[in-house]
Amino acid sequence: MTAESDAHATTLAEREPPANRFPRGALAVVMVGTFVTVLDYFVANVAVSSIQEDLQATSAQIQGVIVGYGVAFSAGMITGGRLGDLYGRRRLFVLGLALFLLTSAACGLAPSATTLVVARIAQGAAAALMVPQVLGIVSTICTTDESRARAFNIYGLVIGMAAVFGQVIGGLLITLDVAAVGWRAIFLINVPVCGIALVAARRVVPESRNPRAARLDLPGAVLVTAALGAVVFFFLSGQELGWPWWSWLCLAAAVPLLAAFVRHARRSERLGGSPVIEPALFRERSFTAGVTAMVVYFMALGSFFFLLAVYLQDGHGLSPLESGLMFFTLGTGFFISSMVFSKLAAKVGHRLIVFGPLTVAVGYLLVILVTARTGVSGSEGWLILPLVIAGVGMGMTTGPLTNAVLTGVAPDHAASAAGVANTAQEGGAAVGVAIAGAVFFPVLGELTDRAAYPHAFQTALVPLIVFCVCAAALVALMSRRSAQPAAA
Repeated sequence: MTAESDAHATTLAEREPPANRFPRGALAVVMVGTFVTVLDYFVANVAVSSIQEDLQATSAQIQGVIVGYGVAFSAGMITGGRLGDLYGRRRLFVLGLALFLLTSAACGLAPSATTLVVARIAQGAAAALMVPQVLGIVSTICTTDESRARAFNIYGLVIGMAAVFGQVIGGLLITLDVAAVGWRAIFLINVPVCGIALVAARRVVPESRNPRAARLDLPGAVLVTAALGAVVFFFLSGQELGWPWWSWLCLAAAVPLLAAFVRHARRSERLGGSPVIEPALFRERSFTAGVTAMVVYFMALGSFFFLLAVYLQDGHGLSPLESGLMFFTLGTGFFISSMVFSKLAAKVGHRLIVFGPLTVAVGYLLVILVTARTGVSGSEGWLILPLVIAGVGMGMTTGPLTNAVLTGVAPDHAASAAGVANTAQEGGAAVGVAIAGAVFFPVLGELTDRAAYPHAFQTALVPLIVFCVCAAALVALMSRRSAQPAAA
């Protein structure tokens, strides 16, 4: 950054767009950053076999490729959001985007499995710097409630599309063998995309920061990152590694780490400091209920993508590309409902969001009924309607829930609150996958017969339906509390 750009890195008021103008250029750039980071969370799943064969990777190394990105991404976002409040959201977004470009290239050029694991961890850390700035930037460049709600709904749409089409894009790149590089294309494709976004970000994204923030709360950042890392690592790696004793030690260690962080943050606030998470955020009762709803909802969302991919590929014997194409049906429902429901929610209010998780639950229930009737011998076409219904519910929830949670947050705390919200999303997805796997694989047992997959799939969907119902209850609680004054 130049001295001239630093001089302008104050508050958004210096470069605020006209109130009646929707900042399309800036939003397009930051949404590209969101898309590639979420995409890379899912796209590696379809390349596991190819990576293992090409690099002679062990099972532990393959787990590191998947888990390393998720742990670094989830654990670092709160600190990343706070860094944006302190040093400038555009600056951190550009830095994270540049590092994501470099680490994607490192992943694509990795000569060994160990190098790939290290590069994936670094890639997750880069994403943790970049992604929290997106909602922080949105909160400040969108100067009206209407434009902010519209942008948050676009953000939710982008997350959903990246998750859904990650399976398709990964399958296409590997099947078509783009540039004759095999699985490496799923990482190398990020290089030109991020390069273009990097140039555009310097031109169209305005700088903003929290003018009252003093300096980074390093002890708090270390405590919260270590605590979240321990929790996420436990859930992401425990199932894959058979729940070894040291994974439980990680979970146990997270409790005193979180307690120490809470004490530190409260003490810092009393002394006039700038804690990495403002305790005032959680005194806003609607924010607390909303973040909890996000965790539970994404437990049901991320785990379903995982279960469906396993069921279609291993149970029905579909290729990664063929199973990915099944996600188009879910994506269709998601896209249409996102477009329609965002406008409806703006008119009716947040209370309507409660029907989103319930619709997802109906879709999951129909999946159970269809698979119980058809098994793996039936056509995959019977799943289309249930998947469309589930997608409709996801579109009704993802963007509007993000909007509802962040609407009342002061712009000064935007990036910090966004870091909490993003951590709720990614952490919830990780926990959900672990719980779903802990149900699915024991039920499947040692059976290799494809006929065993429907029962395991149906059983694992039951807790996901419970998560959806709980998320709906929490959304209802959030709506009630948003109408009440915050606790003193």
